[in-house]
Amino acid sequence: MSDDPAHVWVDGRLLPAEGAHVSTFDRGFQLGDGIFETLRARGGRLTELDEHLARLGRSATGLDIDLPADIDARVRAGIRTLLEAEGLAGPDDDASVRITVTRGAFRGRGLLPPPGAAAPTIAIQAWPISPPPAGHLTDSLHLVTSDIRRDPENPLATLKTTSRADYVHARLEARRAGADDALFLTTDGHLSEATSANVFLVRSSELATPDLACAILPGTTRSWILGWAPGAGLRPTEGWLTTRDLAEADEAFLCSSVAGILPVTSFEGRPIGTGRPGPVTLRARAEREAFIRGESPQGSTAGPRPGTAP
Repeated sequence: MSDDPAHVWVDGRLLPAEGAHVSTFDRGFQLGDGIFETLRARGGRLTELDEHLARLGRSATGLDIDLPADIDARVRAGIRTLLEAEGLAGPDDDASVRITVTRGAFRGRGLLPPPGAAAPTIAIQAWPISPPPAGHLTDSLHLVTSDIRRDPENPLATLKTTSRADYVHARLEARRAGADDALFLTTDGHLSEATSANVFLVRSSELATPDLACAILPGTTRSWILGWAPGAGLRPTEGWLTTRDLAEADEAFLCSSVAGILPVTSFEGRPIGTGRPGPVTLRARAEREAFIRGESPQGSTAGPRPGTAP
């Protein structure tokens, strides 16, 4: 099967991927004035869709984008229709689904459109997921620090917006440095997040991750891990971590909805821990993947921790 999508779903219509779908006047195209979510669909099972829809709603509220009252039902139906059309709804299929909502098309100029000037544009895309390169699970990931700093006082820091220039720049920094990804630091030098993932450190029996106040996106996988940790004999903590904490950790890993849990064994050219993926990381990945396949209830009944995504 080709990785190139054959269809997209836009505003209630299934359309060929080839062709025009969104107006050049759309504010998502013009200004990055939109929000999005990505999630996993394994065997037709939508992983944590409720959590993603809730975060989509919070992002919309943060940007004053008026979502239709039936947005949840539209998105659910749209995803099902698209997965079926793409041949990604079978028991062995694994897909990445992206939901994008923009403020819509407005032919006037300026940053601030009149209230109700446009109806939001809602688009859904899907791609088949291939297993990660073998090196990502054996040799693991190498991280560097981005020159871009995250401001904890920025109200957009916890919103998943389509304005991604900072993230693109950081990933380019990583590529120029021969690394796999870049870590953002806060304006006062604490760990924040990677370009598309949250970060965790293993320190003896402690599983530590930056606090939500560190200008991070409250990831759904992050929340799952915090609920999973006690059952794995780990003490989950959220706090203000430094690059030294990362460098001196026993293990480190990144986590996201689509890529899952990926080990990190090198930071700024120096090994973390043994320089190999550690047992906590590998166990977390295996149990998260089992949860995504619907083989394990782990994490589904743990409930959200205070300050995390639901």
